Amino acid sequence: MADTKREIERKYESDESGLPDLTGIAGVASVIDKGVAHLDATYYDTADERLAASSITLRRRTGGADQGWHLKFPVAPGVRDEIQAPLSDSLPDTLAGLIRSRVRDAELVPVVRLRSARDLRDLLDAAGRLLAEVSVDAVRAQRLTGGDGEAQWTEIEVELADGVEPAFLDKVEKRLRKAGVRPSASASKLARALSETGSKRSSSKSSRSSKSLNASQASSSEAPKAPKASGKKAAKKARAAQEQPVTAGDHVLVYLRAQRDAIVALDPAVRQDLPDSVHSMRVATRRMRGTLKSYGGILDRAVTDPIGEELKWLAGELGVDRDREVLTERLTAALDQVPDTLVLGPVATRLSRWASESHGGARARLIGVLDSARHLALLDTLDALVADPPLLDAAGKEPGKVIARAVRKDFGKVSALVGQALELPPGVDRDVAVHEARKKTKRTRYAAEAAVPALGAPAKGLVKSMKSLQSLLGDHQDSVMARLALRELSAVAHAAGESAFTYGLLYGREESRAVAVEAELPGFWAGIRDGADGL
Repeated sequence: MADTKREIERKYESDESGLPDLTGIAGVASVIDKGVAHLDATYYDTADERLAASSITLRRRTGGADQGWHLKFPVAPGVRDEIQAPLSDSLPDTLAGLIRSRVRDAELVPVVRLRSARDLRDLLDAAGRLLAEVSVDAVRAQRLTGGDGEAQWTEIEVELADGVEPAFLDKVEKRLRKAGVRPSASASKLARALSETGSKRSSSKSSRSSKSLNASQASSSEAPKAPKASGKKAAKKARAAQEQPVTAGDHVLVYLRAQRDAIVALDPAVRQDLPDSVHSMRVATRRMRGTLKSYGGILDRAVTDPIGEELKWLAGELGVDRDREVLTERLTAALDQVPDTLVLGPVATRLSRWASESHGGARARLIGVLDSARHLALLDTLDALVADPPLLDAAGKEPGKVIARAVRKDFGKVSALVGQALELPPGVDRDVAVHEARKKTKRTRYAAEAAVPALGAPAKGLVKSMKSLQSLLGDHQDSVMARLALRELSAVAHAAGESAFTYGLLYGREESRAVAVEAELPGFWAGIRDGADGL
């Protein structure tokens, strides 16, 4: 069992003079001395410090009121989500899963031991409510892996209490600064310990070791092989794309790298079933896959097409539960618009049961997918792809022409598909054609997103247009899927002896929505087509 807590804190340098008087802080009525706690924490990471590279900390700590396992993810400067699990000898599975997208098959080892004497104060308001905890921590750090150094320092830590406005920390800081106390140069105790105890890790060395490791791991037979290193030229191009995009290839790689990072970073959120996490991760996989296709003149598709197939597989697994969730929201909203006199039978109950019947199984299946060797191998492959991409000659050219040509090509395909859909009579064939146009619209949108830094306003305009078209065509496709679901629900209700009237009513309304979209599409598309002339 693990608990999650939002941690908002600030750290300050401290000499041996301890805390200044804090009773003068606006809103603070009393300062309560909580005594000294002795904390002993061992921090774990991979040998190449993958967690530290992502500002993630994992520790096992004894002493204090919250001893146990603590896993912290960065949210914003000074803000982290801390997930706690009870004290045990080995890392709990709940926490191990949350770092799997970064650790993968590497072994976790103890990297640093921190022993702290924490002199704690509670800041209370006039009603006795806790506002913040302020501590003076005397820290001793010992390197356990990657060096053998030791360090010690004293720092002041101010942690906001739950439910208190973050602006209160500004008041505390004003008082501390007035007393000569300055913010710490390190974001965390671990970061300072790694810096001061002889860490072997540097940004350049970490990058090289990560590339080497990812390239070797990507040879799993369950995923397409990653592109192999091609020497100093490829490494130089990869570094250039990461630092400042210049060539067409640089710009595409910046976008691909952002999607790779999103897939990895969203993994813990998906495991925790956080709002919109599955949808966001699915969109990142689609963006990456679409970009690999759209920019086939820049990246060798002989290498990237197999990777695209694996991304398609992952997006499909992520969509098992998401598609039903979207349909449920649509049908529930539609049912809310039906007068009570026209709702015959337990329609809301049956809809709710239909929505939840597969959620538990889908969740378990999705966690299994994220833990699978196939998924972990795909992550390694993506790392190797962005570290040493299979660039073609066009990748080294000026981005304006190369990227614009790729985007125009995608837009032309959208135009052809929309035209085809408009020529077909209403029915299944038109529904399929509209759906194909929608998929191509999303791909063109992603290609335009990647092109914005190189092409500027024309690409921004196309992103906006494709987003609007995607929404319109998406409404049509959702209507198609809603009608299929309503037919299924009505058949089950009829078999149970219930009235199918309301399902038929909803079906008719969905059919009318699709007809309205089809009527709107010609004029809508004409406006988009005319506005794309500047690309």
